[in-house]
Amino acid sequence: MKIAVTYENGQIFQHFGKSKQWKVYEVENGRSTTSCILDVDAEGHTARVQFLVDHHIDTVVCGGIGAPALAALKAAHITVYPGHTGDADAVVEQVLRGTIVADASYTPHTCHHESHA
Repeated sequence: MKIAVTYENGQIFQHFGKSKQWKVYEVENGRSTTSCILDVDAEGHTARVQFLVDHHIDTVVCGGIGAPALAALKAAHITVYPGHTGDADAVVEQVLRGTIVADASYTPHTCHHESHA
């Protein structure tokens, strides 16, 4: 299993579509065995989801995420734990212990884009 967390300075970064780094945890037998930080050059939700697919990620922990990104992750069969804050390592440990579950009731945020004509 591979878990990816939107990441900045040890914390869960709060905007999926703008995260510049992911902390990726390799998990075996219910425990994190290794982790690394990957820089993300991809722009936009579609490219970020493809980045995760290309890195064989099957679980994502993040802060805020919009409905299109959430739908794209689910379509890629990636389990999502949205709406989290705080220390990335601590939240991943909670996922592994089963004290938090993938939140099907999470309400994605909506973005309102201004037109710059």
